[in-house]
Amino acid sequence: MSSSTVSLYLDPQIRDWVLFPITLVMVLRATSANSPAPPQLYTSISRHLSQAFAAGTYLKDGPPKGDAPPTPPNPMDPAAMDGMMAGMKTQMVMMVPQMVIMGWINFFFQGFVLIKLPFPLTLGFKSMLQRGIETPDMDVRWVSSLSWYFLNFFGLNGLYHLILGGDNAADSSRDMTASPFAAAGAAPPGAPQDFNKLFKTEIDNLAFSQGLYSWVGADVEDRVLRKYGKLPPA
Repeated sequence: MSSSTVSLYLDPQIRDWVLFPITLVMVLRATSANSPAPPQLYTSISRHLSQAFAAGTYLKDGPPKGDAPPTPPNPMDPAAMDGMMAGMKTQMVMMVPQMVIMGWINFFFQGFVLIKLPFPLTLGFKSMLQRGIETPDMDVRWVSSLSWYFLNFFGLNGLYHLILGGDNAADSSRDMTASPFAAAGAAPPGAPQDFNKLFKTEIDNLAFSQGLYSWVGADVEDRVLRKYGKLPPA
């Protein structure tokens, strides 16, 4: 059977109830991590972190005594392993939503053909674009539901950068390449990291951000009412 002589016609309901929902769920999951914090919550968190950094709450030996140099870290310290395990747990938590979405797609839409790409491709893309569909004679440009999930997962980063900016939590490539052991290898061997200086820098950053932070939801009710003529212009 030649793929050039066979045409597939997709039901429009597949587009409305499978293609669009999968794309919408992927976008909403990614943008939910960038939701702005209300000013009361932001101020409370900033104040708590500033006090904790100043008091040395997160330092193992408490606040420093004068200008004493930091002691070299013990490579066999169990706390270092706890930090690595915490990084691994964070990575696992970040992977859970993607695993749930992939399981949802694989359970409800397994074997669905969703869309046909408008440009020609070689047969080498067939295994990537038609996951879950065992049809050797199908045109390689057709995309299955599971492959559409992966295309969205890696292909929407440009859209996220455009909407949310370059430094956003929706960047899937950053999540995939991040290592829980990156912090452990950041400092060169033999050069202990001075966490006291790091915390002082964070205190200054938090104090500086207080004057720059503005919540997008401030006075949103009045702005909407003025836009539709329910309130007089300010």
